[in-house]
Amino acid sequence: MIDAYLIPAVNGLAYGLLLFTVAAGLTLIFGVADVLNLAHGTVYVAGGYVAVSVSDGTWAGLGLGVLAGAGAGLAAGGVLWAALTPLAGRGHLAQALLTFGIALAGGALLERVFGADELRPTLPSALDGSVDVAGHRFPAYRLLFIGVAALLALAGWLVITRTRAGAHVRAVVDDRDMVAALGVNPRMVLAAVLAAGGALAGVAGALGAPILGPGPSTASHTLLLSLIVVVVGGLGSIGGAFLAAIAVGQVQSLGVVLAPSASPYLLFAAMAVALLVRGWRGGFAGLKAGRV
Repeated sequence: MIDAYLIPAVNGLAYGLLLFTVAAGLTLIFGVADVLNLAHGTVYVAGGYVAVSVSDGTWAGLGLGVLAGAGAGLAAGGVLWAALTPLAGRGHLAQALLTFGIALAGGALLERVFGADELRPTLPSALDGSVDVAGHRFPAYRLLFIGVAALLALAGWLVITRTRAGAHVRAVVDDRDMVAALGVNPRMVLAAVLAAGGALAGVAGALGAPILGPGPSTASHTLLLSLIVVVVGGLGSIGGAFLAAIAVGQVQSLGVVLAPSASPYLLFAAMAVALLVRGWRGGFAGLKAGRV
């Protein structure tokens, strides 16, 4: 009986960590570069397609697929930076229109090259099945993905909080003029952030292909869920995005088990509640500050 809830909970954790890997790049791009990137889902799909195309059922093929996905995302981030540079100072509407156009064009190109069917990679035999853990059977690849995604999250946190590059990123968020006065080119930092965000989406596409395979509708689906994670987690907050992604993954997975008929609406209901609670807290904090 417990398997009816435990296995969906594990699947939800894997799904949530996948969403976090995608949303981390999106929130990093928005928080640092102030860019509303609606092509992020297409970058995820590109990473997935490239990974599937080189996967051959071996561990080397799996590793090569991850590297290829990261390279595809890195290149996409560079293209986005070059395309967005002329729009500096034009606001989010211009960014949204441009990146949405890039997403449509990129999606059509990917569909033409890889076909209109959703693709799945060929996994090594050790990962293409389930394993027994404490008397329960779990999908082997999802357990591996949970571990890898958790390591990626930890590595990202360490880079942002403990390295010189991370200090430059945080400084650009706070005061670009001061960063420039200290001899650091803010434009290069922003370019690196766009490239890193794209690489994260590409890696997520490569690692997540067995969970959420690339297909014509995957880009919009992934972008929608990533935007929900970013908004609920707090714009620009990596920690908030992590918690929101885990919550979204559990709602999506456990919701089907606990309330099958209501599951299509649970995520949006939970998002509305989270935003309302945050609004009430903000309002109460403002009232308290006003009284003081």
